[in-house]
Amino acid sequence: MEGEGLSYKASGVDYDKLDWFKRYCQKKAYETKKNLARSGFAEPEKVRGESAYLVETESAYWAHVEEGLGTKNIVADQMLALTGVSYYAAIGVDTVAAIVNDLITSGALPVVVAMHAAVGDAAWFTEETRARDLAEGFARGCELAGAVWGGGETPALKGLVHDAGVVLAGSAMGRVEPKSRRIVGDIGAGDKIVCLHSSGIHTNGLTLCRKIAERLPNGLLTELEDGRSFGESLLDPSVIYAKFIAACQRRDATPKYAIHMTGHGWRKLMRADGDFVYEIDKTPPLKPIFRFILDRAGVDMKEAYGTFNMGVGFAVIVSADMADDCARLAQGEGYEAYVAGTVRAGNKSVVLRDRDIVFEEASLNIKS
Repeated sequence: MEGEGLSYKASGVDYDKLDWFKRYCQKKAYETKKNLARSGFAEPEKVRGESAYLVETESAYWAHVEEGLGTKNIVADQMLALTGVSYYAAIGVDTVAAIVNDLITSGALPVVVAMHAAVGDAAWFTEETRARDLAEGFARGCELAGAVWGGGETPALKGLVHDAGVVLAGSAMGRVEPKSRRIVGDIGAGDKIVCLHSSGIHTNGLTLCRKIAERLPNGLLTELEDGRSFGESLLDPSVIYAKFIAACQRRDATPKYAIHMTGHGWRKLMRADGDFVYEIDKTPPLKPIFRFILDRAGVDMKEAYGTFNMGVGFAVIVSADMADDCARLAQGEGYEAYVAGTVRAGNKSVVLRDRDIVFEEASLNIKS
């Protein structure tokens, strides 16, 4: 196999090295929370180490997220050079999705989104088709999220970012009001796991995918079983799940916990505090992009589910009596969704029964 032996760590992304710094930052950041009192705010419990940071006011919680796209735009640059087609509108949507899908895990609906586009050379912005597509895609992402694009920053960082490159990231603010709509993580044995499908790769694992492409004779232009190229399939825009959370709140059906299935793949299901087994009875049928990664690239099945979303971009945990209604609610908003499994008492782990895969607690170490 062209990609035999490939792993995310071998491709240059080692979460063990990244996550210790995240944990250390959480400890140091916690020491600063006393400064909130000067503004009349407070920090709610069980917020450190979650996808969004919250501050509490008398009537609401305000949430903030800072998030980056990763390396997906490098694939867009390579495909532009190979085909002459700009995929930057999709990249704009992806950037918003990476930010907003983290924000809504707290129950906050996005209000303002900002873009951060750092380039090595200001000439990056003079390629008008690409630059316009990025702006239009970012605006489209904000529309899908129900948020206003409030502004951003476009620094030229010569010597830090290479001249042909752009590092895309951004931030968002959102509100939880009334406060009862906050998603707090009050999980219990017997709760159900509802999964919402992804459109494809979304924004995680692209470094590994670029390594895979390097080992293929036709690289990103390698054809998949559906007739599309590897590169084109990687650049499908991410799904933004804000409308689902908004629909849950309209029905007074706030989930107990929500997970944006990005970094760490299906291991993310056990992000919440507490000793529980997150038992998945059935994973979604694999899209062509994921079958290609497994069959042609030689990526191990457990490595794949521990790295990629493998067909699920968002998941929520709800009480058993709400599970079917929750899935139908998602479907009514245009998402593919299903009741995937059950939360059980036991040592913290994720069990994918139909794939014979178990992720132990030690494989997800992102909280201090």
